[in-house]
Amino acid sequence: MSLWTWAWLGWGLYFAVVEGMALANSRSGDTLSEHAWAWLGYSEGVRQPTGWTRLRRFGLLAGLAWLVVHLLTGGIF
Repeated sequence: MSLWTWAWLGWGLYFAVVEGMALANSRSGDTLSEHAWAWLGYSEGVRQPTGWTRLRRFGLLAGLAWLVVHLLTGGIF
């Protein structure tokens, strides 16, 4: 295995440990999902999102859509 493979495995393991600790302590706002929801404006309750909030949501959607297409096409896009 290459150094890059070990680095990606280490990154995945680090993420699993941090997320596992966050899930184990059950505090509000400590998991990746809870951080993302707060950043995307969902922790503020139901209200009309601002332009900045809509831009962040669109940026996440566009980035994830690109990543899926990129991975499924073998890097053509």
